[in-house]
Order: sequence, then structure tokens, then C-alpha cells
Amino acid sequence: MGNGLPPPPSGAEDDAQKRKSNDPTSSRTQISPAAERSALRVSMAATTLLAVVGVVWGVLSGSQIVLFDGVYAVVGIGLTGLALHASRLIAGGPTAHYPYGREALSPLVIALQGVALLATCGYGSVDAALTIAGGGSDVVPSSALWYGILSLLAAGAGWAWLRPRGRRSELLAAEAQTWLLSAGLSIGMVVAFGLVLLMNRTGYAQWGRFADPVLVLLASAALAPAPVRMIRNTLTELLEGAPDERIHEPVRRALTGVCEKYGLTEPVLRLGKVGPKLYVEVDFVVAGERWRVADADRVRHDLLERLSAVLPYDLWLNVELTGDPAWVR
Repeated sequence: MGNGLPPPPSGAEDDAQKRKSNDPTSSRTQISPAAERSALRVSMAATTLLAVVGVVWGVLSGSQIVLFDGVYAVVGIGLTGLALHASRLIAGGPTAHYPYGREALSPLVIALQGVALLATCGYGSVDAALTIAGGGSDVVPSSALWYGILSLLAAGAGWAWLRPRGRRSELLAAEAQTWLLSAGLSIGMVVAFGLVLLMNRTGYAQWGRFADPVLVLLASAALAPAPVRMIRNTLTELLEGAPDERIHEPVRRALTGVCEKYGLTEPVLRLGKVGPKLYVEVDFVVAGERWRVADADRVRHDLLERLSAVLPYDLWLNVELTGDPAWVR
């Protein structure tokens, strides 16, 4: 077959095997459970501090947008705690009751984060609309402006710290997303209340009463698409949908190399992703009388090494070689 191996003599048909990747190369791209939980604790502590400041500042200043930002942070505390607990359970690995592990907790928690953030935006929008209908609200723009600057610095720092870690953990990526959304909200506050200060000096102070609730409406509209995407993507995982192209592409490249090396025809490939776990099922149709179990195992080991080197996931690999095409349909 031109692959450096002796021609596979006749032998028994191989049995399908499932292999969980423990290849050392995967540890370079996947964050450890301990590091993931440590990062979540740091984020939770920072969120708690920001939530206390936001709620107190919002109540004292009478600003809806500042209070909205504080409530947004309060919701974030609970969601981070939930993610922390999920990370601990996922790290426990398979058990007698959960033989495939509990990686499904990861997309489930992210979906709950999306729902909670979307509900927060919905509540803020309704409250802001009622305020506008009531004639607006009196807010000291300088106070809200200073809060916006403080919140922007904190949220920007949180996002910058979590972003590189989020490339190796979906829970941390979702956490970084909430900090980015908070930073966007803070930018809106700085710009809006800077304009209100300018309006107060140019004879348009009466319109400044609507700046606070209008800003809440705009912020809610700008923030809403992100949790909608979170919900949509995680539901795809929970419903066992196919992962996106950025995962398919390296798998296909690895399979092409294996097929060329061992003289195999193009297989049937099925992929499924649940949290940090990637299920890879590959079915080859071969001349059964020429392949031994040991030869099939060489194919499995080679493919596992190739995939582990390029994918930052916990691989669950199932490679089947059969002589009957009916088994791969």
C-alpha cells in the first residue's frame, strides 16, 4: 500500500473502540481544571466588588443606567458561581452514573448565562420605557460619567485578563464575553453623559432628562445579540448538532493524511461537540480479509496523535474498519 507497513494479512474483523485522549500534546492547548476554577474565582471576586459599587452608586445618584450596570454585575456573580461549580463537576470525569462524563454542564451553564443576561436586558428596557413615558429622570451627569470611567477601566481589565485564557476554556470565554459587554455598556455611559454635560452648557438641558433611560434602551438593544448567540450555539451542542467549520477543517486534514499513509478510501465522518469534549467517529470500508486488529490499531493511534496535536479538546475517538458498507450508513 506504499505506507511503510507490511501488507496486512488476513485476520479477524476489528471491533470498534472508543479512546479518550490523554495525549500529552493536548495539555498544551487545554487549560487545566484547577487553572480554570482559579480564573473563575478571580473574576467572581472582581464582579462582586463592581456589583456593590454599581448598586450603591446607582441608588445614591438616582441613575437607572448605573443601577442597571450594578444589577447586571449581580446577575454575573451568580452565573460565575454556577460556572465554577460546573467546572468542578466536569473535572471529576466519568462516573458510574455518568459514564460519558458531565461535559454537557458546560453548554448548559452558558445557555443559562445567556437567558439570565437576556432577561436583565428585557427588564432594563421595560423600566426605561416607563421612565421615558413619565417624562424622564433627573440625574447628575458628572456622577454617572465618573462611574462610567471607573466601570470601563475595571471591565476592560477583566476582559483583557480573561481573553487569552478563554481561548482554552469555553466557560472562561463566556466569562470574558460578559466583561466585554460590561465594557461596551461603560463606553456608552461615558459618551452619553459627556454629551449631557455638553447639552447642559448649550441650552438643551431639558433633553438631558431622557439621556439616562434612553441609554438603558440603547444598551439593552446593543447587549441583547450576544446572549442570543450564546443560547443558540449551546442549544446546538445540547441537541448534538454538528460543530462549526473551524473544528471540521483540521479533522478532515488529519484524516486525509491517515488515508494517504495507509491507503484507505475516504471514510464516513461524524462529529459532535459537548462542552470541552469532542466526539469523533470515523468509519472506513476496507477489504476485511487483509486487515488485522493490530493494523487497525495503528490507524487509530496515528489519527489520535494528529488530532491531539491540533485540537484543544478532550477527544473521544471511535474508529471502525469494516468490510460491510451497511455498517457505515
